[in-house]
Amino acid sequence: MTFAILGGLLLNIGAYLTYKGRIYQAVIVYLFADLCWMIMAYVRDDMLGAFFIIVGTIFGFLAFMKMQRGEMNKSLNKEENDL
Repeated sequence: MTFAILGGLLLNIGAYLTYKGRIYQAVIVYLFADLCWMIMAYVRDDMLGAFFIIVGTIFGFLAFMKMQRGEMNKSLNKEENDL
């Protein structure tokens, strides 16, 4: 099994968890998928791809930390987001 396949499977699991409303678990699974793609890019000597994956993973991790601390004020309900 390649890192690309493993990352794709984790992406599908993360999407399913998101669909079920388990956002914290989904973000963790997405971060593991990103890790697989970082390894794949490094092995294929694609340093630019690895750089962009790492930057995206850092932003994803920071968003996860912000969610966990309760600092995200957005809601999926339209009525609560209207100003």
